[in-house]
Amino acid sequence: MIDEKINQKYIKKIKLFQKYNKHYYNLNNPLVEDHVFDELKSEILNLEKQHDFLYHKSSPKTSVGFKPSKSFKKVKHSVPMLSLSNAFNKDDLLNFEKKILNFLNKETNFLIEYSAEPKIDGISASLIFKKGKFIAGLSRGDGKEGEDITENLKTIKDIPKFINLKNFPDEIDIRGEVFIKNSDFKKLRDKFANPRNAASGSLRQKDPNETKKIPLKFIAYTFGYEKGLKVKTQSEYLEELKKWGFKTNPLNKKIKTIDDLIKNYNEIEKRRGEIDFDIDGIVYKINDFKLQKRLGNVANAPRWAIAHKFSANSAVSKIENIEIQIGRTGALTPVAKIKPVNIGGVVVSNATLHNEEEINRKDIRIGDTVLIERAGDVIPHVISVDFKLREKNSKKFIFPQTCPSCGSKTVKDYNITTKKEDAVRRCSSEGFECEKMAIEKIKHFVSKEAFNIEGFGKKIVENFWNLKLIRLPQDIFKLDFVKIERLDGWGKQSVANLKYSINLRKTIPFDKFIYSLGIRHIGLENAKTISRNLKSLKNFITFSKKNTFDNLINIDGIGETQINSIKNFFKNDTNLNILYDLEKILKVKNTEIKRTDGLLNNKTFMFTGKLLNMSRSEAKSIIEQNSGSIVSNVTKKLDYLIVGEKPTSRKVNTAKNLKIKILDQSAWLEMLK
Repeated sequence: MIDEKINQKYIKKIKLFQKYNKHYYNLNNPLVEDHVFDELKSEILNLEKQHDFLYHKSSPKTSVGFKPSKSFKKVKHSVPMLSLSNAFNKDDLLNFEKKILNFLNKETNFLIEYSAEPKIDGISASLIFKKGKFIAGLSRGDGKEGEDITENLKTIKDIPKFINLKNFPDEIDIRGEVFIKNSDFKKLRDKFANPRNAASGSLRQKDPNETKKIPLKFIAYTFGYEKGLKVKTQSEYLEELKKWGFKTNPLNKKIKTIDDLIKNYNEIEKRRGEIDFDIDGIVYKINDFKLQKRLGNVANAPRWAIAHKFSANSAVSKIENIEIQIGRTGALTPVAKIKPVNIGGVVVSNATLHNEEEINRKDIRIGDTVLIERAGDVIPHVISVDFKLREKNSKKFIFPQTCPSCGSKTVKDYNITTKKEDAVRRCSSEGFECEKMAIEKIKHFVSKEAFNIEGFGKKIVENFWNLKLIRLPQDIFKLDFVKIERLDGWGKQSVANLKYSINLRKTIPFDKFIYSLGIRHIGLENAKTISRNLKSLKNFITFSKKNTFDNLINIDGIGETQINSIKNFFKNDTNLNILYDLEKILKVKNTEIKRTDGLLNNKTFMFTGKLLNMSRSEAKSIIEQNSGSIVSNVTKKLDYLIVGEKPTSRKVNTAKNLKIKILDQSAWLEMLK
């Protein structure tokens, strides 16, 4: 009876939220002020946290803004629109530069020139030109594919429709930010919450004539695909953009040292209030395009760029409780449930406490008054405790020695590298026997980087778990859609959409499949490495049956830590059954070797000693680009041992005994002509 009343109260608030949402986004006519809207969202979210049985597809937790119009078709980007890593202080920038120098194998006195460009808080867009004509425009979307918003972008005066200049590339994908000036936004305050929302809503109008009424601006700053671009640096490219008729950021600068980057950052942060458009940081890019190309990308971000976010917003609140969350790898993460507080326009009610050591070091307790910080997109965290306001009967928080979910013993792994115990305490269960771990593993399975099942979000995983519709990953492909259709918030169309999304993902690349299993220490890059070497799910299963995972030690990038994690995963009968069931249901595509025409095709290499003017990472990258492969041990499978300065004598002697060809760096580079 009580649950029913709570649900009625919840549904009433959801309906009100939907009404406000419709007027706020679709009708551009907000019914209430922002703080009233935010308070309602906070009330709904708090109800959901307090009562697990509450769920609605229109919850503020699962819905963001409004759905893009179905009239916009999705188009794949020719070159992915990657996200950027974030920096918040000088140490982050020093670490960023150190990684660059290590990759390029340069000494610390090697001077890097940066292009420093203030980061506009707008909507990313990609403009495709062919033979000087603007032919298509895409939103960022998920980075891989975006919405075709060409007609709306054509209404922006800052975007040239035709460029008749000799030096303009035959084809180019010019990228930048669509935004609204703060001075222009004053006239739109009654229609939109902020300039960014105004820009986003305008670009997604069905009628370009409506978009035309909004004073949208466009600033260009980079490119994706290009054919015929003749510039050597980012700063030269920015100059060319201006000649071609594009607007660029007037605050762009070329800067050479971290100290000067910090100086420029501080100056611009002080001027933020004077600038007529919103900026939330500064993007630093290696200015030299050759160096950018050498550095390449990691999984989802370039190695050669970083976003330096402006100083964090903070507020004081009170810890009402400390809860322990359990991740898919068993990690126990303490979370402070705080009295809701507005930080930088966002109502915050949770703050991470990181781990047991962090709680002990800062002596954080329930009832404490604390300083909460929220930096960019980073999860809010507790900075410090105000001990003067601590209650007299306050008790030290004792971290659980058993898992709150399944009762298994919690343990701290011993780190071979640091010779210390890890800071993180974990549930000793192997996974699906622990309810909370199982739920998180299924969330990982359907996540964007794994199976990427559209419409199957975290809240739906939790809801289906509570209804006992899923317990293991394979259950997703055996769902009772008739039963789901009868659930509150579901209908024929939404069920049909979910069914379509699930069936669409029954075919998946081998590397994505490995990653989706959620094996500890096996991230995206490790999954790709294993898939390139094992090539098929059949081989992967053969490895598990024969327990021959030690053979993976010869794969460069796979060490004992990863191998032990894989072994532990397959010692568990439930994990094996998941693998066998999924093999029957899915079509896992074998990994194809992208290039077989390189100069080093079918040749294996290993390095020992320091290379001249080149890092080990770059050397490995060059070999892979030329169809060769890297191994990490000297065996009969090795074709060439490349020797730099001060090589390991054991490796050299073993290579000689096995009659493996030994080359110095110059001889190896000669192979590449």
